[in-house]
Amino acid sequence: MFATSSLTGSKPEQYAQLLAQARALVHGERDRIANAANLSALVYHALPQLNWVGFYFFDGTELVVGPFQGLPACVRIPLHKGVCGAAASTRQTQRIEDVDAFPGHIACDSASRSELVVPLLHNGELVGVFDIDSPVTARFDSDDQQGLEAIAQVFVEALQ
Repeated sequence: MFATSSLTGSKPEQYAQLLAQARALVHGERDRIANAANLSALVYHALPQLNWVGFYFFDGTELVVGPFQGLPACVRIPLHKGVCGAAASTRQTQRIEDVDAFPGHIACDSASRSELVVPLLHNGELVGVFDIDSPVTARFDSDDQQGLEAIAQVFVEALQ
């Protein structure tokens, strides 16, 4: 049985602890739905000031909602729309301090004020994105970005 533990120390130390929990959670499991569901729950419950954490999977044309924690979400996102579409099309993490200032932002949850989206690439191919929203403007900094990118990488490595 998996058990979470409270995060302690500096933000980088907390992310190191969360990363260890993420690795333990997906160890030996290759199913992307199971791993996405568990990683969404882990991050959602471990980090403060989040209102949505989840995965969108690329179906060859657009992003389709996968496992998540939070309010019901947009089901399909074109690659040319929103923060998720930008992360998927550029294949670069998008860290947005104020989603209302982002051109073409898709407001799935009207409470969201900032967002961090990590593209998921497996063998150079787009698998989807890992999307984290907060009701707090400028919630995410470079420590959050590095920590959440590492957790996204744990997901991708479990696919192999």
